[in-house]
Amino acid sequence: MNQDSFKNFQIGFSEISRLLLPFLIIWLLGTIGLGWLVKSFFILVGLLLITPVIAFLGFRWWLKRNLIQAHCPVCDYEFVSLNQTEFRCPNCSEPLKAENGDFNRLTPPGTIDISAVEVPAQRLEDS
Repeated sequence: MNQDSFKNFQIGFSEISRLLLPFLIIWLLGTIGLGWLVKSFFILVGLLLITPVIAFLGFRWWLKRNLIQAHCPVCDYEFVSLNQTEFRCPNCSEPLKAENGDFNRLTPPGTIDISAVEVPAQRLEDS
């Protein structure tokens, strides 16, 4: 066994003083009536730790309310967009607007939008 390994575990006065110095400063500030300074420091550290968590949860809530996943009314391609935004379909490049949880075509005023319906042809022999 190596006898020099015990020297690595010894802690000198300089290491102890380095560890005790912050506690002594806090105790000194508390005894002379500046405890509010220490408390405000801990409150600031607490706010710095909790603010990113609250921001992350708030951002997730906002995305859940404003993110829409729907189909393009022209090509039936499904994709995601933000509510109340104008954009183009990534598949057919049709200008669209996200409203009320669905995608609507953007057409100039006075344009009548129709949907074509395929009607199967009948043969005369079938009658």
